[in-house]
Order: sequence, then C-alpha cells, then structure tokens
Amino acid sequence: MFNLILFGPPGSGKGTQSEKIVDKFGLIHLSTGNLLRQEISDRTGLGMAAKSFMDKGQLVPDEVVIGMIDSCLEKHADAKGFLFDGFPRTVAQAEALDRLLTLKKTSITKVIALEVTEEELVKRLIKRGETSGRSDDTNEDVIRKRFAVYKDETEQVADHYKQQGKFEPIKGIGTIDEIFNALSSLVQAEMTAQQSVSAQ
Repeated sequence: MFNLILFGPPGSGKGTQSEKIVDKFGLIHLSTGNLLRQEISDRTGLGMAAKSFMDKGQLVPDEVVIGMIDSCLEKHADAKGFLFDGFPRTVAQAEALDRLLTLKKTSITKVIALEVTEEELVKRLIKRGETSGRSDDTNEDVIRKRFAVYKDETEQVADHYKQQGKFEPIKGIGTIDEIFNALSSLVQAEMTAQQSVSAQ
C-alpha cells in the first residue's frame, strides 16, 4: 500500500495537486475535513462525538479523528493507497497515525511538502481573495498568521518524518503542471521502488 502525506501552507496549491495525484495514481483522497463532514452527516457515533466538540467551539480530539481514519482505511481495505490531506498536523497525531498504520500492516511511504515563500503565498492568497470572496484571504495580517501557525505545526511533523527518512520538500512555485510533473515523478519513483522491494 502506498501512503502519501502532502503538506503545504494555505495557498500552496495543495488542494489542486492532491486531486491530480489522486486521479493519476488511483489513491484514495483522505481529507480529515471531508471525513468529519461525512461522519456527521451519516450521524455515526464518531460523527456525533465530533459534532458535540465542534458545537462547543472545541477541537475534535485526536482519538476521534484517528477513529474516523481507521474506519476509512477499513472501508477501502483493498485500495492501492491513500493520500493524507490536512493530517497529521502535530507530532502526537503523526505518532498516532504511525501506530494505526502499523496495526494495518502498512506505514507512511512518503511525506512531500510544497515549499512556497511567505511573500509568494501572501500575493497568491490576496489575489484569490479578490475573486473567491473569502474574507480570510484579503487580510495580509491574517494570511501571515496562518502561515506562521502552519510553520509552527508542520515543522515538528516534518522533523518526525525526516528521522524516518521519509520527508521530501519540493518547490511549490511554478505553473500547476510544472509542480504536478515534479510531484508525479517523485511519487512514481517511490512506487517503483516499493514494488521492486515487494517483488523480491
């Protein structure tokens, strides 16, 4: 099973690239935001638990999110692999995910981070804000805060996977196709390596 984590700050093009990677390589797109919404609309036990935290304005606890990921993995047990989007955001979540995947006799194959400078992101998001009507994309201070939060959270997670030799930064500046081609060749190389190991 090929399990990929794609990182990228707000405005890095992560959403666009995730969709393209999922389509090209036949992976299941595992977005924790979408999972949460689905579990709540299906009124599952986990969904109702998550909703009670969200209604109080609290963060959904890691064990609830991990439970949702677990049921998603079960539902797609014969999948080629998963692309994790928006998770893990903390080292505790990364460790919990590692434990869950070990139970499923698999692990994270690769962590790819789209690297974009803060100035480029501010430019992109303000431009996006002008057309999308998203108010959080029009305020430069808010954008810089989001970028700072992203860096604080993900740098530690990046270190966690660097220690496992699984972390790979990639330049997130260029056209959508240029970035996608760079991502694709990295994923393809990893998949080929993984297949040759399992064939031995």
